[in-house]
Amino acid sequence: MPSTKTATQTKPLADSHTPAAKQKTGQNADSKTSVNNAISVDGTNASTNASTNDSANASTKTMLKTLAVDIGGSGVKALILDEKGEALTERDRIKTPKPATPKAVMAVIEQLVKNQPDFDRVSIGFPGVVRKGVVYTAVNLHPDWQEFDLAGKLSKSVGRPVRVANDADLQGMGAISGKGVELVVTLGTGFGTALFTDGHLVPNIEIAHHRFRKGETYEEQLGRAALKKVGQKTWNARLLKAISSLSRVLNYDRLYIGGGETKHIEVELQENVTIVPNVLGLLGGINLWKE
Repeated sequence: MPSTKTATQTKPLADSHTPAAKQKTGQNADSKTSVNNAISVDGTNASTNASTNDSANASTKTMLKTLAVDIGGSGVKALILDEKGEALTERDRIKTPKPATPKAVMAVIEQLVKNQPDFDRVSIGFPGVVRKGVVYTAVNLHPDWQEFDLAGKLSKSVGRPVRVANDADLQGMGAISGKGVELVVTLGTGFGTALFTDGHLVPNIEIAHHRFRKGETYEEQLGRAALKKVGQKTWNARLLKAISSLSRVLNYDRLYIGGGETKHIEVELQENVTIVPNVLGLLGGINLWKE
C-alpha cells in the first residue's frame, strides 16, 4: 500500500478536537486547494477612470455567500462561507432535537438561519443517502425522513436555492487531495463513509451497515453507542481492525478520518491515514456549487 505523508499540518479551528499525541493529524495542501478553488465569480478590470472604491463596491456586490449546514445525530451546525470556501462567520450549533423528525430538524435549521447574516444559497450535509435533494435513509435520525424533499422544503422556507449531499461526502470534499483513491470515514453518532477516485465522488457509499465482525456492522461496532458500551481501549482496537479491513477491500491510497469521536483515538495510525477536523463537514459545502 502506498505511504503518503501529509504536506501541511491542519490548522485547528474553534470546533475541532485536539487529537491524541500518537495520531497523524493534518490536511494535504492539495485538499485546501480543492476547497478554495471551488467557486469563483468572473469579473472585468475596472476602467482606468473608475475609482478604487467603485471597484471594491462592485466586487462586494457580486460576492456569493453560502450557508453551510451540517446535520448530525447530536448537533446541527452552520456557518457562512465565501466563494473560496473560507468561513466568514463563527460556527453556530444547536443540539439535534429528540425525536429528530423532519419538522423538528427544519425548525432548528430555520433558527440557525436567523442567527446568521444574509446569504445567497445553502449547502447541507445530511447523515444518510440523498439523491437530488431527497433523503432516502436516516438511520440515526427518524423514519419520517424517508423520501423527504429536504432541498425543496428548505428552499421554500428560506427563499434561497438549496443543495444537499451525504455528510461524509461533504467532509471528504473538504479533505481530499483529488489524487488516486481516497476514502473518508466519519466517526460520530454513526459511521460515515465517502469514496473518491481522482477527486470524483462515488456517491452514497454506505459501508456503515455492512457486516464487519462478530455478526455486527461497522456502525454497531464503532458508533458512539459502541464506544460508550465497550470503552476506549476496545473501541480503538476495533478501529484498527476496521482500517485493515477497508484497506483490503477498497485498496485506497489515503484514508481521512473525521467526526466528533476522533478525539478518542489513541492508537498509532499508518502513514497514509490522516485525521481531519470536523469543521470540514461545513467547509466542504462550497463544493456542492461547483459547476
